[in-house]
Amino acid sequence: MTTLSCKVTSVEAITDTVFRVRLIPEADFSFRAGQYLMVVMDERDKRPFSLASTPMEKDIIELHIGASDHNLYAMAVMDRIQQERQITVDLPHGDAWLREEGDRPLILIAGGTGFSYARSILLTALAQQPDRDIAIYWGGRELKHLYDLDELNALAVKHPQLQVIPVVEQPEAGWQGRSGTVLTAVMQDFGTLSEHDIYIAGRFEMAKIARERFCAERGALEAHMFGDAFAFI
Repeated sequence: MTTLSCKVTSVEAITDTVFRVRLIPEADFSFRAGQYLMVVMDERDKRPFSLASTPMEKDIIELHIGASDHNLYAMAVMDRIQQERQITVDLPHGDAWLREEGDRPLILIAGGTGFSYARSILLTALAQQPDRDIAIYWGGRELKHLYDLDELNALAVKHPQLQVIPVVEQPEAGWQGRSGTVLTAVMQDFGTLSEHDIYIAGRFEMAKIARERFCAERGALEAHMFGDAFAFI
């Protein structure tokens, strides 16, 4: 584990509740795609956030922080970031990192800012195994909450083996894509999941239902399903 002081180099409000934060660490660091860091508020208060950047990026850390008046836990972190422009983090944490030795098709499932977890894995996998089949399902309440969808669509143009499936819970009139939940979308698209590696980031209840249904109804193998929420369910 490494403790780093980081300079806040930029803060971008990308939706009404999500901020893209970029940090420059004071020293070298390393992690695996899919791991997270802890923002150190004090000695007994450390708060987890997935790394949206990749291990190949050696001089910057990117975080996607969902924060609002309804999420004071994260809002306190954003207040410190914006006021002090410096934070302390320790990393890496988590066991749901990309298993790079395999070549099984990947399914990445993200809800909301869980996309930061999926983004790090996706970009790393594309760089290291550009021919590996990957499907990424990203769900949000409204289309505007899929804040980096343009980036994903651009990647899909460059990588024909990449499928991008946005799923909107409350679609606007004229929406031509998928609606409902990401779990339903995956179940509709795959008759079996026994040959896939599956990475999940989202609410604990979503991860729990996904693991249960994918294993029971689609033959997914628990040894090939990964998500940090699994440690808590």
